[in-house]
Amino acid sequence: MDTDPLTGAPLPATAIQRILFLAPKVHIYQIPPLTSTKGYQASTWTADNNKRLIFTARLRILETSIPNPNFTTSDEPEEKVSTTLLLEDPSTGALFAAAPYTNPNIVEQALDSSRFFAITVVGEGRKAVLGLGFEERSEAFDFSISLQDARRVMGMEIAPNAATGPGRKAPTTAEPQSNIKRDFSLKEGETISINFGGKGRRAREESGEGNQKSDQDALFSIKPPPGSGVGIGSLGGEGGMPFLPPPPSAKSVKEERRRSRQTFEQTPQDLGFDDGEFGEFQ
Repeated sequence: MDTDPLTGAPLPATAIQRILFLAPKVHIYQIPPLTSTKGYQASTWTADNNKRLIFTARLRILETSIPNPNFTTSDEPEEKVSTTLLLEDPSTGALFAAAPYTNPNIVEQALDSSRFFAITVVGEGRKAVLGLGFEERSEAFDFSISLQDARRVMGMEIAPNAATGPGRKAPTTAEPQSNIKRDFSLKEGETISINFGGKGRRAREESGEGNQKSDQDALFSIKPPPGSGVGIGSLGGEGGMPFLPPPPSAKSVKEERRRSRQTFEQTPQDLGFDDGEFGEFQ
């Protein structure tokens, strides 16, 4: 039968315990009180030929899961999950110290080394901060990853697509905006109005330009390309080419032709004949 790692009391038959991490050999240090808010310096623990080393222990991270017999709704946790760091005698397995992992501050990494940590242990109603050192960096890395997994399971951290609470239920998240289908179809009775924009005569009059521009300005508001020979003056402003006159009507063309025939038609006088009073034929 499984027992509570702190009190040694037997656990319910439905309880499940598993080992998240195991290091057969770690070094435990008696470290001085923290004097800086920045964190702990491991170099002070190992000074004077490891004078502060007090114990070489076996480290286990033990997770205990106890199902909730009264679980009926989603508001209650499905199970109670706890994690404890156990420092044990490597030969006999006797418990030396335990550190319930109730918040991330229970284990703090040293500022000057990735192999050293400060852990808060409890025992007989007292608390103490001890130094923890690994001989290999790979072990220290695996130790950190195991604690990260424990935080996710107990809800201290939120992991995507993972259970985070004690009941190991994945959190419900809102559907991303990019995946939401939108209905842009017109409903019954709805219409669409299109505004092509642009400023007309009324808009220019409201802005004070109505007295300076003609109605043709609103029709020719696009600036001609460079080198086309058409300047601002062609749009009613100063300089440049004037507007071309409109083409003549059919009636005016006929009248012009008639006048041309009358003007350039040769008369008898132009041909050398004199029909006047002193002509050849009298």
